[in-house]
Amino acid sequence: MQAAFDKNYFEIFGLPESFRLDLTDVTKRYRDLQQQLHPDRYASASDQDRRLSVQMAAQVNEAFQTLKDPVRRGRYLLALKGIDTGEESDTAMNPAFLMEQMELREALETVRDSDNALAELGALETEVIDAFDARIIRLQTCFDSDGNEDLKVARETVRELQFLQKIRGEIEQIEEELV
Repeated sequence: MQAAFDKNYFEIFGLPESFRLDLTDVTKRYRDLQQQLHPDRYASASDQDRRLSVQMAAQVNEAFQTLKDPVRRGRYLLALKGIDTGEESDTAMNPAFLMEQMELREALETVRDSDNALAELGALETEVIDAFDARIIRLQTCFDSDGNEDLKVARETVRELQFLQKIRGEIEQIEEELV
């Protein structure tokens, strides 16, 4: 068994390093790799090969989780280009985006107590999805261009997407509570 620990996630899946991916193809490649690496296939193999199989299957799982999620994929592509998104240390963000986030948070809080909460949550979710989708398009454009300035915009866009993804998750959680 040949270990693939020196390959990046795109190489493991036999894909070009690109933000634009066919997720159906990624899923098919994932299933093929999992079938090849499944530990049950190595039940009678040496201890080393069984351990290697488990490690490689875990690496393929992590790669799949990263490649299928646009935010994680964007962050990973930036990391491959030597750019840290700085979530832990860089708190500076576009003031207009921060204002948008504050407004979304306020709307989310007022929706909780509304008599028409599900409909208002649906409208708020649509707004967040639209904002998310617009940033995905911006991110695709940035990675297609690949200039230094474009990568700076990509970094900021990934950070904005993280916020939007979190709010979307909160909306979905509130919807589940209300149903």
